[in-house]
Amino acid sequence: MATASDAELILKLYEMRREETLRRSRRFMVFDFQPKTLEELRAVSRDVGSQHNAAWRQVLGYWEMAASLVLRGALDPDLFLDSNGEGILIYAKFHHFHAETEKQSGHPFMRHTAALIERFPEAARLHEGFQRSLGLTKG
Repeated sequence: MATASDAELILKLYEMRREETLRRSRRFMVFDFQPKTLEELRAVSRDVGSQHNAAWRQVLGYWEMAASLVLRGALDPDLFLDSNGEGILIYAKFHHFHAETEKQSGHPFMRHTAALIERFPEAARLHEGFQRSLGLTKG
């Protein structure tokens, strides 16, 4: 059951999402960045000096931090998943590019978000829905 502390933390996470740099970064990742190939994705994810790479790192870092709070018990999972599906959308949008390289490198893409999807049925349901809406699965 969610507590008043959980509610305060949700509101703090929301405040962080409203910060202008993070808003621009989220807009880029969700709407503007539409790579068709692994090479197009890597042009952003590996160009550490670029503005787009900064957006990539900021958004992934934010959602991984939020997922970690849930996984470590600092935040009620049901309350979090009621209004924070964007990290799961980001995972659904980009994970398929990393699936093969994860096997080779041993470094999972968005490991906390992946664990959230594995552990909580609502997160898995959101992930499946995002995959369908992105055309990554049939159904």
